[in-house]
Amino acid sequence: MNKKITILGIESSCDETAVSVVQEENGKIKILSNIVSSQFDIHKEFGGVVPELAARAHAEKIDLIAEKAISESNINLNNLDAVAATAGPGLIVCLTVGLNFGKTIAASLNKPFIAVNHLEGHALSPKLNNNLEYPYLLLLISGGHTQYLSVESLGNYKRLGTTIDDALGEAFDKTAKIIGIEFPGGPKIEEYAKKGDSNRFNLPKPILNRGGCNLSFAGLKTAILRIQSEIKTEQDKYDLAASFQKTIEEILYKKTKKAFEIYLEKNKNLKKTFVVAGGVAANKGIRDKLTKLSEENKFELLFPNIYLCSDNAAMIALVGLEKYKKKIFNDLNFKVNPRWQLDEEANFLKGAGVKI
Repeated sequence: MNKKITILGIESSCDETAVSVVQEENGKIKILSNIVSSQFDIHKEFGGVVPELAARAHAEKIDLIAEKAISESNINLNNLDAVAATAGPGLIVCLTVGLNFGKTIAASLNKPFIAVNHLEGHALSPKLNNNLEYPYLLLLISGGHTQYLSVESLGNYKRLGTTIDDALGEAFDKTAKIIGIEFPGGPKIEEYAKKGDSNRFNLPKPILNRGGCNLSFAGLKTAILRIQSEIKTEQDKYDLAASFQKTIEEILYKKTKKAFEIYLEKNKNLKKTFVVAGGVAANKGIRDKLTKLSEENKFELLFPNIYLCSDNAAMIALVGLEKYKKKIFNDLNFKVNPRWQLDEEANFLKGAGVKI
């Protein structure tokens, strides 16, 4: 009989304090608990996340969140096999809280400690509700990251394309702020869009036909800033949101089609699997557009469950589980890495001067 493997996961890379217990038995993965405490009310008046306030909130809440997660999971702490915590990328003052908390628990229980790349959590998150096998093409779209990656195996990632400026989630949030939607506005864009005319505003699609599957969203944000003076009524807001939503869908359709081509050049004889993960993967319009594209190109498309798209600790525990099975552990002196890339050989791309 196969042994149960039980992992405690901890996430504090930005403005969610999260703790989860994930267990595998006979090859089946179960989320025993997944507690997430968001900080919307704390940052609302500032229109964005304030790192120092976020870190303080993590420090104040993490004990209670962990206690609730452990209680809900009905496990004994001594029965944990390992403790996994996010070590990067993210806000350094926030990462430090969760990482040190995880190290402390691991040390006190004399259990293995596993440092997790937050992006790897997103990359593997569909495994929590799907049978997902390597290799696969990943589109990671979140508040801080937008990139296409070939996921070869655990810890083996090849970046095919990335944003050269704003991340997609950042573009959603900035557009929402310009329109006048209260923080966090990004997820509300789609709701506004349902009431608007998507053809009202003609918005740019930067580097749409060049740069491979690299993306750019800064010019789109600039265009919306110029249009801001025309926004007088609620209907104007709805129309701009709808135009933005449509533009993003069209950009992702074209760039993902290019990513398919690049991926298949190296993976012609392998199963065509496409994974979309990260907070923006919860956007229904984007899901529908990419589902259509995948069907047209005969790719199997997988998403995490909606509640697993945004930052959570179940995905961190999952990476911990995968690493535990391969006996990949870390010393307790492992340091936070606020700019930890999945493909560590990829060049850092940022700014208008990037050659594409």
